[in-house]
Amino acid sequence: MSRVSLPHDAKAGPTKSEVRAVLLGKLDLGAADHFVEVGSCTGAVTIEAARRAGRVTVFERKPERLAVTRKNLAANDVAGDVTLREAEAPAGLPRDGDALFIGGSRNYESVLDHAVETGIDRIVMNVSRLEVAGEATEAFRGRGLLEEIVQFQVSHGYELAGATSFDSDNPVYMVVGGAGVTEVGGDR
Repeated sequence: MSRVSLPHDAKAGPTKSEVRAVLLGKLDLGAADHFVEVGSCTGAVTIEAARRAGRVTVFERKPERLAVTRKNLAANDVAGDVTLREAEAPAGLPRDGDALFIGGSRNYESVLDHAVETGIDRIVMNVSRLEVAGEATEAFRGRGLLEEIVQFQVSHGYELAGATSFDSDNPVYMVVGGAGVTEVGGDR
């Protein structure tokens, strides 16, 4: 996996590299895919997706975060078909998306309704709050989208008194699914 440089700060943490690696595996993006992202923040996921998908459409409601995404895309020499939109989803979501990442919890239920309506077959939503993770799981399940939910606890080592100790990041809950899910934990 290529490194992602994030020299510009969005005053919110990017999706950690370990979580991005799993997220990208779940989305299984290819050159023919149209990837849609709701809530780009720093652009970390945008950068990774743009390196894999044929087209990328990004929605970010906060203009300062969209500016950070744009700067971080440039810092990583990302070219290709990337469209950045300052908008609050679901307004303007494309009807031809193949894979969807929901990076925030605002309006996610309406975004999921759009995904059902348009038949998006790969959806991942990252959540950092336990209560929202439960609500999102039920929202996916109620729409017939839920494939699985995964909880990550990433820790990084650091030196402490000549030995190695670990500092934990906050847990992340990843809700995974899409159109065509037959059962939780099952195949499409």
